[in-house]
Parts: sequence; structure tokens; C-alpha cells
Amino acid sequence: MKKYNFLAAIAVLVLVSASCKKFLEIEPQERVLVDNYYQNADQAFGALVSVYDQFANQGGGYLTKVGVMNSASDDQLAGGGGPSDINDFQVISNYTLNSNVGPSGYLWNKGFAGVFRSNAFLEKVAPINMDATLKNRYIAEVKTMRAGFYFDLVRFFRAVPLLTTAVDPAKMYDVVQATPADVYTQIEKDLTEAIPNLPNTVPAATEGGRLTKGAAQALLGKVYLWRDKYADAAKLFAEVNGTPGGTSQYGYKLLANFDDLWKTSNKFNSESILELSHSTASNGGWGNVGSTEGNLLNILVGPRGYKPTVATAPDYVSGWSFQVFTKEFFDKIHFDPRNKATVANLDSLEKNGIATYEKGYNNTGYFVEKFAGRVSNKAATGQLELNFGQNMYEIRLADIYLLEAEALLKSGAAVGAGSRAYQLLNAVRARVKLNPVPVTMDNIMLERRLELAAEGHRWLDLVRWKLAPTVLAFKGFVAGKHEVLPIPQGELNNTKIEQLKEWGGTK
Repeated sequence: MKKYNFLAAIAVLVLVSASCKKFLEIEPQERVLVDNYYQNADQAFGALVSVYDQFANQGGGYLTKVGVMNSASDDQLAGGGGPSDINDFQVISNYTLNSNVGPSGYLWNKGFAGVFRSNAFLEKVAPINMDATLKNRYIAEVKTMRAGFYFDLVRFFRAVPLLTTAVDPAKMYDVVQATPADVYTQIEKDLTEAIPNLPNTVPAATEGGRLTKGAAQALLGKVYLWRDKYADAAKLFAEVNGTPGGTSQYGYKLLANFDDLWKTSNKFNSESILELSHSTASNGGWGNVGSTEGNLLNILVGPRGYKPTVATAPDYVSGWSFQVFTKEFFDKIHFDPRNKATVANLDSLEKNGIATYEKGYNNTGYFVEKFAGRVSNKAATGQLELNFGQNMYEIRLADIYLLEAEALLKSGAAVGAGSRAYQLLNAVRARVKLNPVPVTMDNIMLERRLELAAEGHRWLDLVRWKLAPTVLAFKGFVAGKHEVLPIPQGELNNTKIEQLKEWGGTK
């Protein structure tokens, strides 16, 4: 995947084909001009898929949003083979990133390529002669995704351009940044308009991964929580969650067994609200890493140089040892029932003569069990490392249970024994047979840390709770700077976009 600034992408009026993950590179023989596309319902669906494709984008440099956020958190270190291995992970982990170096370019391009595709779709689909209900559903799905792209962009970069229509190529270098409040207003508008036209459920076998009413409501609830609209957030979360521990109106229900969440075959289960799909059938190879439909995280987090020494050893594929857990996190989860399904304890396996492994960079001996690639899950074709099929949860029910409990607490609602907040928090604990605890921020924060470990939530939670400067100080996090990422230098050159004040700019 080539690196480019998003303003250049705006000028390229092309549509990426639905089966491709090659971003917006110009290859005329494989592309259809936007002006000649959007002629019928089939083409509208193909364009819809291209937006979904960007929603689950993985970078050609092995980057994913979850991987970046894990590396930035206090619970995990960059790891890998050395201090410069996949340098974008290293510099976000030790906070030596800048506008030229780090994962900002990937996150910026991912977001704005998604915005570009969304805007192209929304402008071109209106005149197509097709079933009105179906068209409204497609529009709702794209508005939800555009909101999701912008929610990430505004959280990561704060001051970003707000684009809701195509930009005239002659004016592309005159684009300026909007206020965060305006971006959040547009996000809320997109989601509010989308929710009524989304289906309550979708058939997993044929439409698993497509957006539903519950997913959009959960996303809007998260937006409200970030804006301190706690009562509004709690109300939306309640629509999604239903009766704590029961089955919601959309069929969501906590899985009885926490370990089952991480079974590759258990896709689109009852706890999944929004899931990013991966496949073992894409035949991804080294020449098109960013185009593979396989899950790159599976090879990234596996133990390096893994060799079982007894037949009963876990069947991990030898991976690249990125995003290892810290000793401090392991000590927190060690005696929690979720430990075994969360942490691959290679230190213990080696000490007990079960397996050996190579000690990579930042090695602690504690790897990510949730996503470690397995021999039993490897693809039958294509490059093994790039074609694992485990899906990723963008939003799952336990996450929303805990967010609703937090929103209720912060809105001043009742939180004592028997209250809704109490039931929500302790339903998550009861699933793993833990006793109830009072509803306090400390208990909610700890539960999120252990329940959602390595799923990309921790860094954003710490920033939202304003705890990042304290908790991440040992990594080099600087208060008033690292709560946002620097705008990539390529977006600043010859444009009206300004660098953030936190990073030496004026915006």
C-alpha cells in the first residue's frame, strides 16, 4: 500500500473495486471512474462493500488500529524482533513518535480514505433507480461508517477537516480544519439519521458483519460518553443491552463461556455487536500485505521461534512476538478466571518443559492468547502468516455493559445493590464466576482492563478518563501532548492544514 496524503486522494475520482484492498492507487485497467459507476443496485452494493473494506483496513506495514492502540497502552509493550521492528509500533509504545515517524499516517489515511469513499457513495447513490427501502439501508450503513471514521479521527487528531461532500480538485489544498465540536455534531447527525433505517438483526450466514441498529446505537452511545453526555449515553446503551445478563431486543447475550469468544469458528455470536471479518481464503502474499483479508494480528502477537517439546503443548504458530503483556498486567490478571484465555504464558510453558521460544524484544514471557495464531486455524492456501481467519470485535456486549454502568454512575443514577448499574457490572463478572462488587469507577476501570485486554480499548479509556499522563508516564507519555497524535507531516506541506498546538503547531 502506497503512502500518500489524503488531499491527493480527494483528487483521484476513482472507486476501488469491492474485492480489492489496494486503497486508492490508480490502476486504470482495474478501476471504474466514479462518473461512470453507480448505475444500478448491483453497483451500489459493490460501492457499499468498498466502504466496509476500508472500515476493516489493515496497513501494508502490518498496522491495525487495535495493534497501534495495544502498543500505546500500559498493559502491552511493542515487542517484535528488535527496537526498530515495525517502527510504528515501537515509537507509539515509547512515545518517541513525531509528525514524520509513527502510526499517524496509517490512522489518518485509514480514516480519510473511508470518509472519501463514504462521501462518494452518498453523493452518487441518490439518483440510482432501485428499491427505496434497500437504498435507505445502504445510505444508513454508509452514514454509520462515516461517523465511525470521524469518531476515530477526532479522537486521535482532535482538529481535522470536516468533509461531507466531494472536494473540487482545484480547491483541495485550501481545505481547513473544523472544530472538534463541529465534527462531533456531524457524527451525531449521521448516526441519528442512520439508526431508523438499519435492520434490527442480520442473518449471520449471509450478512454477518453488516451494520445493525444496535451497532449504530452502541457507537452513538460511545460518542455521547466521550462528550460527557452521560444520561444520553446510558439511554442508548440500555436499548442495546436490554436486561443485564439476559437477551436484548436485538438478540444480544453474553456468552456463557468467556473462552468461547476467542474460538475462530465462533463468528458472529450472540455477544458480537459489530465484528470485522477476516478470511483464510484471500491468498494474501508478501507483495500485497495491505490487501489480504487475513487477520494480521494473529501472526504479529504469536510467540517468536515457538517449538513445542511435548505432544500436549499448545499448537501456536511461531509468530513475531509483538504486543507482549507487561509483568504488571500479568500480575493483575494472574488469578482472574479470564487469565488463561487472555495470556499465553510462554514463561510457564518453558519452565515446565512444555515448549521453548525465542526471547524477542521487550520479552516478558506473556503473549496475547486471544489472538495468537494456531496451527489448527491456519489457511490451506496462501502465505500462512497473512491468512488467518479470526474475526475481530469492534464492539461486543460486555464492552457496552460496562460503558452503560459507567454512564449511569457518572449521570448520578442509582448504583447500589440491585440497581441497573450494579447488575450490568456484575453480569460481566458473573459470567466468569466472580462475586459481585460495588459500582465504583475503580471497579469499572479494572473490569474493563481485564475483560477487554488486548482488544484496543485501554489507551482510549485512559485518555478519556484523563489518567493517561499518570498511568503511562513510565513509557514516556507527556501530559498535554500525547493525548492526541501529531498530524502527519505530509498533510501539512503546501496545504492550509495546521499542526496541533500539542505538537508545536498553532491549531
